[in-house]
Parts: sequence; C-alpha cells; structure tokens
Amino acid sequence: MRHGKKVNHLGRKTAHRKAMLANMACSLIEHKRINTTVAKAKALKQFVEPLVTKSKEDTTHNRRIVFSKLRDKYAVTELFRDVAPKVGDRPGGYTRIIKLGNRLGDNADMAMIELVDYNELYNAGKPAKKKSRRRGGKGKKASAPVAPAPEATNSEEE
Repeated sequence: MRHGKKVNHLGRKTAHRKAMLANMACSLIEHKRINTTVAKAKALKQFVEPLVTKSKEDTTHNRRIVFSKLRDKYAVTELFRDVAPKVGDRPGGYTRIIKLGNRLGDNADMAMIELVDYNELYNAGKPAKKKSRRRGGKGKKASAPVAPAPEATNSEEE
C-alpha cells in the first residue's frame, strides 16, 4: 500500500532532490523553458507553481519564503520583477508540460516544461481575452422594470 506517499523521490535522497529541483526552477525562471524528463518536469511543476503564486504579492516575507526554496537571489529577483506581473491575473497553471518523445541514449520520456505566458507560438493566435464576471446575478434583476405593489386597503377605516 502507498498511503501518504505523494512525493516522487526521483531516485535521489532528500537533499539531492531539493537541490536539483531548486536548480531546475532557477533555470526555468531564467530561460522560461527547459527540456528534462517527464517525471522531473512533473515534480518541478509541483515545486514551481506555489512559488509563482507567492511572487504575485511582493512582500518581504514572500521573498524570504521563495528565497529559502530557490537559494538564488537573481532568480528570486527575476521571478518577482518579470514573471509575477505577467502572470498576475492568472489564477493558477503557470507552467505547461509538452512531451517530446524518447531520448536517444536511454529511451527516457522527455518533455519541455515552460512558463505559459512566455510562449509566443501558443499565445499568438488567441486574441486578448476580455475579462468576464462569473457571478453576475444583480445584472439581470436590476435591468427588469419593477412594478409598484398595490396598496392594501383596510375595511375597518371605511
């Protein structure tokens, strides 16, 4: 049984895995896309997405949390200065994994992981989407004319 085993260990000890994910995340933030194996790309996606969410609000506390994970001040600066404003309106899903096929040497499944808003090929055909409200309950009620209620008459006064 594999109860409570959500982490893919990637064949590495904890310190090695954390260092590798931090280095890959710094490369992803710097270059906006990297090629790696599918398993590492999935693990990197889980590692990077919370950091990008933290970077949307630029506070000292959030910078320190992100720095403790990335351990590279240039990547932290790039994340908060360039990446966060570009993904500020997106509620999640900051990365995209595209499978590339198998590697020649050992037949490993390869993938490209990239930051979604930086790919001009996928975003070129789409026009800028107009923001729409999801809960617009008051719009229909306000536009309908409301008839005044008839006044109640008391038969005792007459």
